[in-house]
Amino acid sequence: MADTKTKEKKEGTRGGGKAELDGFSRDMLHWFLKQMLLYRRFEEKAEEAYAIGKIGGFCHLHIGQEAVAQGVVGPLRPDDYVVTSYRDHTQALAKGVDPGPVMAELYGKKGGSVGGKGGSMHIFGVDVGFMGGHGIVGGQIPLATGIGWAIQYRESDQICVCFLGDAAVNQGAFLESLNMAAVWKLPVIYVVENNEYGMGTAFKRVSALPVVDRAKGTGVPGHAVDGQDVMATWTLIERLASEVRKGGGPQYVDARTYRFRGHSMSDPVSGTYRSKKEVEEKKEEADPITILRDRLFEAKLLKQEELEEMDQAVRVIVDEAAKFADDSPLPTADDLYTHTYKEINEHGRLFLDGRDR
Repeated sequence: MADTKTKEKKEGTRGGGKAELDGFSRDMLHWFLKQMLLYRRFEEKAEEAYAIGKIGGFCHLHIGQEAVAQGVVGPLRPDDYVVTSYRDHTQALAKGVDPGPVMAELYGKKGGSVGGKGGSMHIFGVDVGFMGGHGIVGGQIPLATGIGWAIQYRESDQICVCFLGDAAVNQGAFLESLNMAAVWKLPVIYVVENNEYGMGTAFKRVSALPVVDRAKGTGVPGHAVDGQDVMATWTLIERLASEVRKGGGPQYVDARTYRFRGHSMSDPVSGTYRSKKEVEEKKEEADPITILRDRLFEAKLLKQEELEEMDQAVRVIVDEAAKFADDSPLPTADDLYTHTYKEINEHGRLFLDGRDR
């Protein structure tokens, strides 16, 4: 699965051909659309699995925000890093974590990306630079700053992208991390997935400034982008990544998006904090998949049968991921004691097998 995606990405050049739109080739735009369809269908399958009890605990869906995942992660190099919050499924897929282990992790199965121990909020793919989802609001921000420091210390030209929600900008770690990143010129891009609500609270109720201005005073340049427009998001991140990679220091992005589901699976779609009318209007006007699809139709770069073929192909991938999760065994009691330490301190007294030395 990952190899196929990489091949498709290489074949989709930034431009240079007659069949292109705003500098993006037809092949690349088709790849954008197919990836976003994969993210959407994956999350819909997760929603279905949660409803019938195959997934337990917390589960935060990314439906409606697919263009942010594709537009931010897509321009990165394979050796770059991504660290994120708990709404992490599609970002993991975008970075190259295989759909099977992602779904199995949601199911709490041994074949999951961290052996079924993390669940929805803690998908990891260290081998592809996906440094995990994190359940503590804002907890990933200093971690990303530390990754940036490590990159700089090793004198590498890698970068780290840190995703955070709009509510996380009210955490003290946000300002502290951005201040340190600016002082040390760390190679980190902080991307706020600004979906307008922190759980059930509208952002404007808890901040005197808009999201884009919250980095002011830290020395980190701020940018705003329509996070429902994958092309605009890709273009901005591609430029910022190049600047950061050359030593330009950290960057901050307000990616304006919207979630079409509740904060989590335990939260009704609209609840008491937003109206059904608002949600339906957003679905009608700002669905990132529909926006790209319609632009491709209008430019005659996409045929209906091609769209149907893409959708069918990703549905097969998602069904295979669900089967992988279903077939994967549950962790055993012995698995509780694995991956607790990378290695046991030879001078320590606590051993995981119960021995006391």
